[in-house]
Amino acid sequence: MRDQLSGIAAFVRAAEASSFAVAAEHLGLSRSAVGKAIARLEQRLGVQLFHRTTRSLRLTDEGAAFYERCAGALADIRDAEEGFDTAKRHPVGRVRISVPVLLGRHCIAPILVELAAMHGQLELEVAFTDRPVDLLADGIDLAVRTGALGDEADLKARRLGAQSMVLCAAPAYLDRRGTPQGLEEIGSHAMLAYGKGQRVVPWRFDDGGRRHAIKPAGRLRFDDLEAIADAAACGGGLAWLPSWLVAARLRAGQLVEVLPAWRGPGFEIHAVWPLGRYLPMRVRAVIDALAAQVPAMLDHGR
Repeated sequence: MRDQLSGIAAFVRAAEASSFAVAAEHLGLSRSAVGKAIARLEQRLGVQLFHRTTRSLRLTDEGAAFYERCAGALADIRDAEEGFDTAKRHPVGRVRISVPVLLGRHCIAPILVELAAMHGQLELEVAFTDRPVDLLADGIDLAVRTGALGDEADLKARRLGAQSMVLCAAPAYLDRRGTPQGLEEIGSHAMLAYGKGQRVVPWRFDDGGRRHAIKPAGRLRFDDLEAIADAAACGGGLAWLPSWLVAARLRAGQLVEVLPAWRGPGFEIHAVWPLGRYLPMRVRAVIDALAAQVPAMLDHGR
């Protein structure tokens, strides 16, 4: 019975990761051991569970049907184990988290540091990257993503909030060039743009009903938002930035908000994790902490 269950656990993990190697890492086994366990399972069932090539691993129709039953059964077993003593259900173990670089540094990391201090057996491994990660292939338990979510059927998501965008400039720059009184005056000013390659991110404005988009044109373009904030504080021109990023500079008077009635509509922020019935308490604790505290971190620039 133990061998049967280990084979099923290896099969479920390999199906979710589309990789024997990733399954082996998660189970603490060798790739060969995982492959042999699944081969024995296929022999016992008398069906082929995976289509295997040198570059890919995908479920057969029989494998997909078997996965649905096995994943549910394993989730029920784990739920039963956790349910024996709810009083002792504290987050324990490692959670691997991927976060955007600046948002992660300013708004996510402080929450995670506080959460780790509250739970001595919780281990948080945080990767800062603006690259969209493949959660299953990279072994990531949870990711924070900004902007519209793609059509990813293998992920679940929870909304954490939305970051508002503000148009701002240094007082010295506004004294020198004048303060825009309307969107139509922005084009005559120096504009600090964010762009990568040939793509420049447009500035989007919303006054509660009307929406406008302006493509910033200027001699200075950066692919780093913090560099734009620094350039704006030095008097380089107008900048369109997340409120959480410039909050301290606004409070200190290094920057002044311009056209406050025309705040940007903002970008949605979500926590995403692999689809499945079972969500470990350690991952659930991180998601709950982010959902409870990220909105306040995003709003501290209002």
